Amino acid sequence: MSDVNATPKITPITNEPAHSLRTIDITSLIVGTILGAGIFKVPSLVAGQLHSEPMILIAWLLGGLISLVGALCYVELATSFPNVGGEYFFLQKAYGKKIAFLYGWARSVIIVTGSIALLGITLGDYMSKIWPLGLYSSTVWAMLVVIGLSLLNCLGIKEGKTAQNILTIFEVGGVIAIIATGFMADSAPSIVQVTQTTPELGALSLAMVFVLLTYGGWNEAAYISAEAIDQKRGILKGLVLGLGLVTILYVLVNLSYFHAFGAQGMGQSNALASDLFELAYGHGSAVIFSAIVVFSCLNSINATIIFGSRSSFALGKDWKILSWIAEWHDSGTPRKAILLQCVISLLLIFGAAFVRQGFESIVEFTAPVFWFFIMLVGLSLFILRKRYPNTHRPFSIPMYPILPLIFTMTSGWLLWSSLAYSGIGALVGVGFLGLGAIALLFEKK
Repeated sequence: MSDVNATPKITPITNEPAHSLRTIDITSLIVGTILGAGIFKVPSLVAGQLHSEPMILIAWLLGGLISLVGALCYVELATSFPNVGGEYFFLQKAYGKKIAFLYGWARSVIIVTGSIALLGITLGDYMSKIWPLGLYSSTVWAMLVVIGLSLLNCLGIKEGKTAQNILTIFEVGGVIAIIATGFMADSAPSIVQVTQTTPELGALSLAMVFVLLTYGGWNEAAYISAEAIDQKRGILKGLVLGLGLVTILYVLVNLSYFHAFGAQGMGQSNALASDLFELAYGHGSAVIFSAIVVFSCLNSINATIIFGSRSSFALGKDWKILSWIAEWHDSGTPRKAILLQCVISLLLIFGAAFVRQGFESIVEFTAPVFWFFIMLVGLSLFILRKRYPNTHRPFSIPMYPILPLIFTMTSGWLLWSSLAYSGIGALVGVGFLGLGAIALLFEKK
């Protein structure tokens, strides 16, 4: 008979993430983050620069290869120093806490929230074609989705990763539908052929900027390194499988476009996937295409919410001024970090509604800051190898130091490109980074 006066057993609430993500979950998150709405727009921009089908395919394959090199750098860092803070933690060990704080600030206020806002606006544009909600329909849809997915992830990591796996299936299925449509569609009427087959260096560089932006998101795996069940190889397998699948899908999408339009026709289209569905199924197919884009954006937003909140949590653990977001709820999620991320993203979406080129301005707002810190992460691999030579490295990047050097130089090139092609939005992003420096002055160690 139990003692009614006995002290009840209390299960303590942990303030640390658990090993709960399988390789398939990591792969799903990687695919969901990379395979965003860019694949529906970027192929026409790349074709408009290169004109040649072989060169277009080389550009997409090269983009996958460069991304894989960067991923291997991150795998070494993530397996040698597994931490929920990801890049924030690597930068802290390499450069000290002040640089790490600035990156954590930039990621929480600029980079992740900007990505969520961009995806939300894209979703809102296409959802409005299915179900319009008035004058500011796109903004309303974007805000509703960001709020809904943020609340879903507040329920727990189980709910978040389950939604991610389901959405990834729908998204990959949508891209496969585009591939099948392209190969089955009758070829569009031929247009005047352009004799140029070897693009100029400037055109090739610009095309690669577009391609590499479309591959963006693989670096997010660093933020779940501490949650992987397989601590030795989970991140490696997830990144390789995820990038491999995305590269195959990107190449097949372009091959299907070649069949339907040819390289020249691709370059002349402003909405390539939409034109493809119209060619194959008629004008009524716009709703089908819009639904595909909506599912793609839902998937990417959900993955970005999961990844982004982890870095904010890590930032709050180390700095008193943001300590209130360093709470890992017993549901398995950093709830306060998710809610902070949601609020900032909503402010960006709301502000973009009143700017003439809102979408482009948010791109300019995020890109230079993002590539600056990614370049620093690449350099940190060299610093940490020298500083911690005896650290156990479950995975060491092959062909060191050549591959890390390629990755770092590529990141520097993208930093320069994002500044060269940006406008006032880039200055605003740098200004927000400056606010982080001011916040650092008020921090009491």
